[in-house]
Amino acid sequence: MSSAASSHGDLSTPKAAMVICALGVVFGDIGTSPLYALREAVHHLPAAERAGAVYGVLSLIFWALISVVSIKYATVVMRAHNQGEGGIFALLALSGLEAWKPKKRAPVAIIIVLVGAAMLCGEGVITPAISVLSATEGLSVIMPAAHEYVIPICIVILIALFWVQRHGTHVIGSLFGPIMLVWFSTLGLLGLWRIWEAPQVLVAINPMHGWQLLSTHPHAVVGILGGVVLAITGVEALYADMGHFGRKAILRAWYGVVLPELVLNYFGQGAHVIAHPADVTNPFLTLAPEGPMRIGLVLLSVAAAIIASQALISGTYSLIRQAIQLGYFPRLKVLHTNPDQRGQIYVPMVNFSLAVGSIATVLYFKSSSSLAAAYGIAVTGTMAVTTFTLFFVATRTWKWATPLAAAMCFAFWTIDLGFFAANLPKFFEGGWVPLAFGAILLITMLTWKTGRVEIADKIYGQATAGLQLADIAKSSHIVRVSGSAVFMVASPIGPPSPCCTI
Repeated sequence: MSSAASSHGDLSTPKAAMVICALGVVFGDIGTSPLYALREAVHHLPAAERAGAVYGVLSLIFWALISVVSIKYATVVMRAHNQGEGGIFALLALSGLEAWKPKKRAPVAIIIVLVGAAMLCGEGVITPAISVLSATEGLSVIMPAAHEYVIPICIVILIALFWVQRHGTHVIGSLFGPIMLVWFSTLGLLGLWRIWEAPQVLVAINPMHGWQLLSTHPHAVVGILGGVVLAITGVEALYADMGHFGRKAILRAWYGVVLPELVLNYFGQGAHVIAHPADVTNPFLTLAPEGPMRIGLVLLSVAAAIIASQALISGTYSLIRQAIQLGYFPRLKVLHTNPDQRGQIYVPMVNFSLAVGSIATVLYFKSSSSLAAAYGIAVTGTMAVTTFTLFFVATRTWKWATPLAAAMCFAFWTIDLGFFAANLPKFFEGGWVPLAFGAILLITMLTWKTGRVEIADKIYGQATAGLQLADIAKSSHIVRVSGSAVFMVASPIGPPSPCCTI
């Protein structure tokens, strides 16, 4: 399939409604990162240094948003669409990587791509669990008595979340989009208010502050980067969900709403830390004054955190559908939920599997703090695999000069591997969980593709050579009928196999 083929949503001007729907489906994950990203990054610094070091943390977060989301994905990666579909399988379809040949081992490059896809689907199990669990735990802030009911409430919400998926991303986006629009607007306004208190925080835009922080705190680099990466963990979902809404709608939502509001909020949190260095509470909650405003912020954050899981749920549908189309996964029932957007789909079996996996994960970990260790390692690994595959797309499909493509991908890979390394210590603390789900999916894809290749070779290959056919034709048991016959076969090469003829 050629990337030149235009998609329904990619080349048409998206309406405001489509942009709002994209807010509700695509940006929930990355949009709720302010709840914990800055807090986790500064947590690894000495309390006495946090007010000064926050400039470096903000600089790292800002440039992570710009370099990874805006430059790598929005500007470069999302140009690679397979008839409007995004995601790592779209890159595989466009990469021109070595074909899988019968009786041969799977090409290493293809296995790497499948590992990336499997890890992202594994994260699709973890994200709903941690998003909804952290949201229900947030209820105990305003209703302490609800603490003992956190797990049952979480499971009920997860069941409702996956049940509503059958209505399609258009309906879900229409429900979730306005809430996320209010959420992002609130983030920006609160952040702007706090920046007014300490406008000097804006100097953190200078990338040297980030470099200085890392160079002067080598012992805390892994912890700092592990917190910073939480600000971009939803980025892979932007690309995977491209088929649901089209590139233009996603980019307009990113540049018009999400990016400016996120930057304002992060810098507002940093401004509060600078203005109140003795305050060690979550900098996000301190954006709103105590009382009704803070309670309202908590309630809104609960709703946004529940919605956050939608990005990877929808992205997993798209990834599995593309895996089916490319012959890497068994055929499943795929429902198209919107006649105007062919990329908006619902896969019942995938939805059921994600629901069971997410509920089992909640029952196993029981708290978002325990589950937090499982978050991030799979997405950062997929980011690195995306860059690897992008090199082949750039050189073979886009016809870029090899040195130019190599320089670009090396720059991206440096960032990807840095974040991936920062998340590796999480492996034994829970990071193995999405990798275990991914391993099951990887084995399924490898087994299915190997079987399909071997069957195709037996049925459609030259199973009966020309000389063998001549010997068979000499048999006295062959009944010959006068006239001509037409045999419909899948392969134009060699004699047709009897089981392939009509």
